[in-house]
Amino acid sequence: MANTAQAKKRARQAVAARARNMAQRSAFRTAIKKVLKAIEAGDKTAAQAVYKTSVSIIDRIADKGIFHKNKAARHKSRLSDAIKAMA
Repeated sequence: MANTAQAKKRARQAVAARARNMAQRSAFRTAIKKVLKAIEAGDKTAAQAVYKTSVSIIDRIADKGIFHKNKAARHKSRLSDAIKAMA
């Protein structure tokens, strides 16, 4: 347990930051799942529309440093390839 006032404040801030980061990670995963679901449904135009909104979410989270930029780029690339592979 934190003993100094400074350590207590940092502990409070860490709890708040963790909650914020967990919410952002959840949004990242949800965005990816939405695109995958649209791809599985077989509707290319819907998949492209969902992909477009998901890319902004993925980029925003990468810019904040919650996920590495390369991880975000990898996910975007794989989703894009999956959409392009649709008939």
